[in-house]
Amino acid sequence: MNTADAKRVLETALICSQQPLPLRELRVLFSDELGADTVRSLLEDLQHDWAQRGVELVCVASGWRFQSRPEMREYLDRLHPEKPPRYTRATLETLAIIAYRQPVTRGDMEDIRGVTINTQILKQLEDRGWVEVIGHREAAGRPALYATTRQFLDDLGLGSLDQLPMLESPSQQVAALAGLAAGDDSLQPALAIDGPDTASDAATEPPAPDAAATHTSSPSDDVPPGEPGDAAPAALT
Repeated sequence: MNTADAKRVLETALICSQQPLPLRELRVLFSDELGADTVRSLLEDLQHDWAQRGVELVCVASGWRFQSRPEMREYLDRLHPEKPPRYTRATLETLAIIAYRQPVTRGDMEDIRGVTINTQILKQLEDRGWVEVIGHREAAGRPALYATTRQFLDDLGLGSLDQLPMLESPSQQVAALAGLAAGDDSLQPALAIDGPDTASDAATEPPAPDAAATHTSSPSDDVPPGEPGDAAPAALT
């Protein structure tokens, strides 16, 4: 199979897939006759081929996919005018703490925020698929340790946590997450802040509807640094 045919196979598989495809699965298209480096090189060629189009090929946490470019969002939203889900600042602060300090316990989060965290906030983030319990700390009561998921990275268009802006202040981290989600740095919209900052999380927060990432048609590997393996991908819109 020549290079042009191989690229055509990859392009077709990625366009037709409803989820990101890791490099490992893409190699199956060629019965593993093409090495990981070769397939990766072909994918980079495809990225270049699509550079001037409204759709781009990207590598996110779960694999490779085609998605609309951020500047196309304005037009695509006219076809499906939907308001993005909005999250309270308390929810985004909690998510930022988990993203930047993981793994963390609920007690860690409360120490950083200075308020008691409503159980509904963590449940909301778990239901959205952005955080999960990855273990328990060997301490009194064995508190659960929370971390972000590949779904979280996929929905922000990130390949790894290393791509999060390096910030120390919790308020800067919240702003950074909201900025990434709003489409800054050519990433996907997934988050929006609702309402002013609060001093307490005592009130139960209503569950948020599914967040829409950019309009994607699909798109890591046998896992060298910077390219993730397979996992549940972001939903398409």
